[in-house]
Amino acid sequence: MSMTPEIRLDDRRVLVTGAARGLGESFARALVAAGARVVISDVLHERGQALAAELGEAAHYVPLDLLDGDSIRAGVDAAAQALGGLDGLINNAAITNSGGKTMDELSVDTWDRVMDVNVRGTWLVTAAARPHLAASGSGRVVNIASDTALWGAPRLLAYAASKGAVIAMTRSLAREMGADGTTVNAIAPGLTLVEATEYVPQARHDYYMQGRAITRAQVPDDVNTAALFLLTRGAGFVTGQLLPVNGGFVMN
Repeated sequence: MSMTPEIRLDDRRVLVTGAARGLGESFARALVAAGARVVISDVLHERGQALAAELGEAAHYVPLDLLDGDSIRAGVDAAAQALGGLDGLINNAAITNSGGKTMDELSVDTWDRVMDVNVRGTWLVTAAARPHLAASGSGRVVNIASDTALWGAPRLLAYAASKGAVIAMTRSLAREMGADGTTVNAIAPGLTLVEATEYVPQARHDYYMQGRAITRAQVPDDVNTAALFLLTRGAGFVTGQLLPVNGGFVMN
């Protein structure tokens, strides 16, 4: 059951990538509940359209494929047109693909695909959104990283490396986009109970729970509040930062 956000984002216009399911869907729901208007973008067209219809007038669906530069540019521009501009972007879309494989078992094709989606895709979406966010005067970018990049999760090499790149890229983007009045921050969630983590063995879930300062399973609402805060106008002097949201499994 989703909690009603205490943070308000009334009339803020936000694009969320990979929002048709999982953590992205949770972001979209929380944003609408907080008063924002949202574009759900994904390659899962039927699910994205259904979610937008369910959320009502505050939500729109726009197809966007992170492997296709033309799709990215068209999708971001369509999102800005649908909302009358953009105040926020959550770069949530990502793939794992390498789960369970050792460094010796991992294929070059898998490595390249993970990097193309998770790193290049995040860069290209942000670049396409930059002029729209700059026009807002209070643009906010939230990149979804992962705490796997912080503690060095084994058998997840490509994914962990890609999320480490997203963290580093966040800092450079923050410096490049600061003059626009746009902030760029990253959140590093721990293992969260969503569709995308259903393949994860129970032993890994148990390992996380036992290692957390808050010893319970992590749910999407744990991440939503952090993302909503970073999208507010009031977070305008917070930029280039990494916020681990993992119950204290990894601490800065």
